[in-house]
Amino acid sequence: MEGGSEVNLELITSHKFAETTFTYNERDVAVYALGVGACARDAVDKDELKYVYHQDGQQFIQVLPTFASLLALGYSSHLADLPGLFYDPRLLLHGQQYIEIYRPLPSSCCIRSTASIVGLHDKGKAAVVDYEVVSYEKESGKPLCMNRMSVYLRGAGGFSKSSQPISYTKYPANQILAPKVLNRQPFTALLYRLSGDYNPLHSDPTIAEVAGFSRPILHGLCTLGFAIRAIIKCICGGDPNLIKAISGRFLLHFYPGETLITEMWLEGLRVLYKVKVKERNRTVLSGFVDISRLSSAL
Repeated sequence: MEGGSEVNLELITSHKFAETTFTYNERDVAVYALGVGACARDAVDKDELKYVYHQDGQQFIQVLPTFASLLALGYSSHLADLPGLFYDPRLLLHGQQYIEIYRPLPSSCCIRSTASIVGLHDKGKAAVVDYEVVSYEKESGKPLCMNRMSVYLRGAGGFSKSSQPISYTKYPANQILAPKVLNRQPFTALLYRLSGDYNPLHSDPTIAEVAGFSRPILHGLCTLGFAIRAIIKCICGGDPNLIKAISGRFLLHFYPGETLITEMWLEGLRVLYKVKVKERNRTVLSGFVDISRLSSAL
């Protein structure tokens, strides 16, 4: 925050974002699936070929539920329009992601999205902004999904008027907070940017260094895509339509070339998970996935 200036909470939370449209096709869906590792180990994987190919005569390829995160990508750049909030976009970090799937995403579609601010937190040296994006099928007007994102704006805190720092939220806390991972044995243990996230933090060594990293880091949403794909394969019997909601907290950076290990625990119809970097033995992502029912294959 420049000079520790004050922020008008009401102005920020009532800010109106412009409505956006986003059109995608089967090629975009397939490129996304490949970007999060589908068919990477086996080009004819029976559980994953359906994300990139019309398998067994199917009319359309299937869409991974985390593809929904792409529908909200454009709004991060509009945070600079928030009145009174100043920050260096190179220091923005993605903190958390929550996704609700209302109906299976079609393999090609024109999407209309609306966005609103649903949270603002003064962390002293940083600000955390939560924004929510609801996406609709443009032709029918039916809602398809909702994304809620928390972004960490380093250097933008210290704006509270009183001694009590502002911490405003208008969504249920249990939707975004990652639960504690169970203390027992788990149930099992530059392509992605073509899907639309061209933040140079993930490709430019100079920008990465400014942001405090030794080299470009992987997109957090790409890591999330790997994790949810593993859950679909191991818990959902390969059926992406069993996914109802996804929550993830990005805890640490991940460098391309490192090895991801996804561990998961089944608690009723909720899957708890965490993703670790094998080489550093550090957890980079944790959260939960709600499913509509248990797979018969499980």
